[in-house]
This record gives sequence, C-alpha cells and structure tokens, in this order.
Amino acid sequence: MRMLLADLHAKQALYSQYGERCSLLRAVFTDGTLANALYRAQAALVRWRLGPLALLPHWLNKCLNGCVIGVRAEFGPGLVLIHPVGVVINSAVRGGRNIRIESGVVIGDNRGCVPRLGDDIFLGSGAKVIGGVTLASGACVGANAVVVHDVAPGTTVVGVPAHAVARRSATV
Repeated sequence: MRMLLADLHAKQALYSQYGERCSLLRAVFTDGTLANALYRAQAALVRWRLGPLALLPHWLNKCLNGCVIGVRAEFGPGLVLIHPVGVVINSAVRGGRNIRIESGVVIGDNRGCVPRLGDDIFLGSGAKVIGGVTLASGACVGANAVVVHDVAPGTTVVGVPAHAVARRSATV
C-alpha cells in the first residue's frame, strides 16, 4: 500500500507541475491508476511468496488495461503509468524510483539480457528499450525511440536507433 501511495503522490506531482494543483482524489481517477494498482498488487503477492496468485492481477491488467508487466518486474516508489495501453515490461526488468511510462512502451529482453533503469526516468509513447542496456538516472527517451545502447545520466535520446540530443545535470 505504501508503494501505491508513493505512486499516486508522484502522479499528483506530475499532473500539478504545469498548472493548478492536482488533488490525490483526481490522481486516483486518472488513466493508468488501475494499472498501477494491479501491478503493485501482483508485486506484493510475489513478495509474500504467493506467485501463482499474482497471475490474477497480472491477467486483469492485461484484460482491463492492455498492459502486461511481468510478475517479477520490480520498480521503486513513484512509478507512473501515464497511459497503460500497450505497455509491455519483461519480468526480469528492474527499475528505480520515479519512472514515468507513456502508452505503447516496451521494455524487453534480448537473448537473456534485460534493461536496467535508474531513477527519474521518462519513457515517451511507443519507446522501446531492448536488451542489456542501462538507462542512467535522469534519462528521457523520446516517443518511438528504440534504445539499444546505454543512455548516460540526464540524457535525452530520440530516433531509431536512439541517439542523444540533449544532456542536463542528473540532479532532478
């Protein structure tokens, strides 16, 4: 419950940054919150060694939200699924705090290697992060970019294959 609350506060902060303050209640009823809650439920069931039961929220997420997050995928607090439709995340993926994911994002395996995500990451609509790459803290991946190489801290990447277009301080 603590992780889900941290996710909701992160969503509230995200939606408040460009205008009037977003209430926690409004954040609860925005797109993606159900997907977040189902992911956190499946993660809790895995932590409690009830892995087979974790398949129920996993299946519900797939059916209700069009979102597939592997039952063993791990993300720190502050995960925000902005629009969950089409999101596919491999079970072996590990991510840090404050990760924001738009629709159609794929974070996947390539020959047994999976991406590692730092803190304060943004993944734009349709982005693909494939194989044993590292997205360092503060990285931003543009819409429809295909990341097949490591991304340095505070770097924005775009294109196919993704290449750096901007760099900022990693302190977010």
